[in-house]
Amino acid sequence: MQINVAKRLQQTEEYYFSKKLREIDELNKSGARVINLGIGSPDLPPHPEVIQTLHEKASLPNTHGYQNYKGSPVLRKAIADWYERYYRVYLNPEKEILPLIGSKEGIVHICMTYLQDGDEVLIPNPGYPAYAAAVRLSGATAVPYTMTAENDWLPNLKELEQTDLSKVKIMWINYPHMPTGSKATASFFEAVIAFGKKHNILICHDNPYSFILNDHPQSILETEGAKDVAIELNSLSKSSNMAGWRIGMLCAAEERINEILRFKSNMDSGMFLPLQLAAAKALSLDSTWYTELNAAYQKRKDKALELLNLLNCSYREDQVGLFIWAKVPEKYANGYELSDEVLNKARVFITPGGIFGHAGNGYIRVSLCATEAVFEEAIARIRG
Repeated sequence: MQINVAKRLQQTEEYYFSKKLREIDELNKSGARVINLGIGSPDLPPHPEVIQTLHEKASLPNTHGYQNYKGSPVLRKAIADWYERYYRVYLNPEKEILPLIGSKEGIVHICMTYLQDGDEVLIPNPGYPAYAAAVRLSGATAVPYTMTAENDWLPNLKELEQTDLSKVKIMWINYPHMPTGSKATASFFEAVIAFGKKHNILICHDNPYSFILNDHPQSILETEGAKDVAIELNSLSKSSNMAGWRIGMLCAAEERINEILRFKSNMDSGMFLPLQLAAAKALSLDSTWYTELNAAYQKRKDKALELLNLLNCSYREDQVGLFIWAKVPEKYANGYELSDEVLNKARVFITPGGIFGHAGNGYIRVSLCATEAVFEEAIARIRG
């Protein structure tokens, strides 16, 4: 008997890293001991007080039931306070915040709430593959917009206005940008908000990297009038070392929150309350947490740049976020070729930039989620 998968999955491939991790696992089983510098999964722990809060709240007898679909008021208030303290943005915790089981689910929720057959969505090239996958699952069509180093990896809005935008319903942006580490400017946020209003396009900003190696976290919601046309996703995965805890947030006008909740409330039954209360503790930490975290990442970044110099790659030193984006030498056809060579010869995995779109073909991406000692070993292996 053969059961065909739904049409929505026929053009949706397995996530690249899911397949690559299986390949690396097979190499490790054969004794290769591959050093993985590809995945952006923080290896450092959350603050001890966050773990203690989880332990204490999970030990209580009355914290294990179903929770409110809109999340705990304690968590929503902590998110609002965090946004006001670090992003200079006021959010109504009762109406403008929706906690998520990781911000990645928010990408799917947004697409499934607003999109259907015939709709189009602007997605960044290079960019996070989950945007295109979520668009395809919704039945809509992803329309990549190409970005370049010459334009600081920002979309060229004037060029986009020369195209047919009549079917475009959503535009995905992501700053600090993954994979390139570029930052947006206040003037760009102002321009993209104006662009969204002019063309009746919902601007969706994915913002999980704003604290990493960055002294001035930004939110698109700082921009005047942003709530009229923008949604922002954020996450504790990177900024609080809580990737596996799956805690994110969606911030928007009340109308958007209620619309997305209509979909989300059919997908889950709320988040485990002790996780929410521990997340609130993480959001209440003072700036010392981020200062110490970034001191550790800066040391790793220095080692990553040493590795890239060894590979004769070129890069911008002012990148922020959890990765280093680097252009491969001209002798390689693309980043895949260099990535495969390093994996085969040195048993070190580095992400080829082409998985983020054809505009990334000439690049590789190195994750900072490895200790200095691991970077030193990778350097020694590559050096031979």
